[in-house]
Amino acid sequence: MYKFISDPQQIEEKSMAIIDELLGERAFPPGAAEVIKRVIHATADLEYGELTVFSPGALEAARSALKGRGCQLVADTQMIVAGINKGLLARCGGEAVSFVDDREVRELAAKKGITRSMAAMRHAASLFPRGIYVIGNAPTALFELLQLVQGGVLRPALVVGVPVGFVGAAEAKEALMQTDLPSITTRGRKGGSTVAVAVVNALLKLFL
Repeated sequence: MYKFISDPQQIEEKSMAIIDELLGERAFPPGAAEVIKRVIHATADLEYGELTVFSPGALEAARSALKGRGCQLVADTQMIVAGINKGLLARCGGEAVSFVDDREVRELAAKKGITRSMAAMRHAASLFPRGIYVIGNAPTALFELLQLVQGGVLRPALVVGVPVGFVGAAEAKEALMQTDLPSITTRGRKGGSTVAVAVVNALLKLFL
């Protein structure tokens, strides 16, 4: 019978040691390694070492935003909100929110014939034009965010844009990488709420 480890700290330490061994001599910029390893830890997918992309100044922007009082994180799913380390976020007076299930957002989506994720971005932009935006599920949310930025309605302090899927996900992330927004993203189809949570929690541990 397999002798499993029951201590959470030992499990994490052993996992990180295995990740270090599997990554070998691969070098990452300061700060980026912690984020990438946390994503690999959450997904058991070493390919994120190649797929994860940091825009110039992304980590510095994350630090500034998280150390500013009252930092607001806007997510495209409640799953992301549930997974973020609330204790660390509270240290900067921050809050994580998602509007995708709000009645007002559902009504806007139905009226305009758009996805609820798009409507949620429009709603969030009017409330938090300088927040940290975390998108892990819906490519349409990321496309809408970029449209809002282009229209001068929104200027996020940081975008964690890692939507997953076969329709529009890779294209939305490529469009994000073409902007000057501070961002952390993943190339191709891979991503998801689990990846988004891992990135945010890694940033919280790095800077708070």
